[in-house]
Amino acid sequence: MSRENTQQKIGSFIGVGVGPGDPELITLKALRLIQNAVVVSYLTNDNGSSQAKEIAREAFSNVVESQIEIPIVMPMSTDRRLANTAYDAGSRAIENQLLEGNDVVFLCEGDPLFFGSFAYLLERLKGRFSCQVVPGISSVHAASSALIHPLTVLKESFAVVSGRHTDEQLDMALDNHDSVVIMKAGQARPRILSALKKAGRMQDAKYLEYIGRDNEKLVEDVSTLENTKGPYFSLFVVTKQRVSTQ
Repeated sequence: MSRENTQQKIGSFIGVGVGPGDPELITLKALRLIQNAVVVSYLTNDNGSSQAKEIAREAFSNVVESQIEIPIVMPMSTDRRLANTAYDAGSRAIENQLLEGNDVVFLCEGDPLFFGSFAYLLERLKGRFSCQVVPGISSVHAASSALIHPLTVLKESFAVVSGRHTDEQLDMALDNHDSVVIMKAGQARPRILSALKKAGRMQDAKYLEYIGRDNEKLVEDVSTLENTKGPYFSLFVVTKQRVSTQ
């Protein structure tokens, strides 16, 4: 007499990139997973608004019945202790669903593993649960497309830094690389403008906000930018002046 296998199924944690803002940039795989997910999770602000869910709004027009949602409220603060508390609580809620045998799809703006919030949940859950990732279009590549301008060609070097880096790190990147994308530029915009001026690269730089969204903003002459803080979803693209090979 064979014994019945009573081992309980454990769910998988799936990070799904929903792209930078344009709902039509979501991949077919991401769309299918969101629509068929028993459980979806995403970050929200204190008011319950979720950028990732808003980007994926068309996927939610045809979802499985009784879909469970796990919103993770993320305080808009630079205090990482508050962020870690939110990720801890979110990972516990996700873990409970995984132990129930449900796959959990986590929506992440851009790409899950490129400055993505998914990474912080992944480090709390990997090793104990099966984890998968569906890549998404990053804001870096969306910015290049919006500018209709190559990020790099031939032997040009390329670096991605953050507005959270020090002045010295920004200076080094601008001095040592042909192309530089500076992410999370909002709070650091005055420092970034100062670094661009110091490096003599104001004319090389372009500035973008809310790429792919209704309120997208593109500034080709960064000298016209106010020397004040900008929104979180903003970046600078800095590329060397190229001589045409035609």
